[in-house]
Amino acid sequence: MRHSGKKKLILPLAGIVVCLFIGLGIYYYVNHLLTQPITIEDIKVDSQAALKLNLLEQVSKKNGITEWELKASSATLLKEEDKAVLEDVEVVFYTKDKTEVHLTADRGILQTKTHDLTLRKNVIVRYQTYTLRSETLHYDKKPHIIHTDSRVLIEDGESTLEADAMVTELNENRITFKGNVKGNFSENFELP
Repeated sequence: MRHSGKKKLILPLAGIVVCLFIGLGIYYYVNHLLTQPITIEDIKVDSQAALKLNLLEQVSKKNGITEWELKASSATLLKEEDKAVLEDVEVVFYTKDKTEVHLTADRGILQTKTHDLTLRKNVIVRYQTYTLRSETLHYDKKPHIIHTDSRVLIEDGESTLEADAMVTELNENRITFKGNVKGNFSENFELP
């Protein structure tokens, strides 16, 4: 074999050997990383929780029609109780005519079997141009109603309405106020 023929043969073989060593090095490095035990820090054990989620998204449908969509930044499913404790809750309710009612609250409890909701602390409901504020609010899935026995305040920018209690029938687009109902109304005020 001539000298140039040997060079042509040695150069590709040297390249293959170098690639083989690089490949083996990568294999052993990755294998080493995968076999190292993972250390998890800051574990807090909640003896009441069966499962804790950092994000919860749930959609509730009835006869194929979406009734509501729920999002929470965290959810704790409680042992031996059919409920989930929620944080930073956002819910979108849908009426029969596909109108959206947006609700936010700092905390909530979702009954996992009935899908009823209880919302607490800084509860805000937005519907069209109206904003409702209350400290607690309950949603009953079967009749598809929102209700509260806490004081409510409804505003539309120009007018306000206050009451001691309220029931909203989402499918009927009907709101009933109870106890010490008072308000300040502008000429343009119309209830939904």
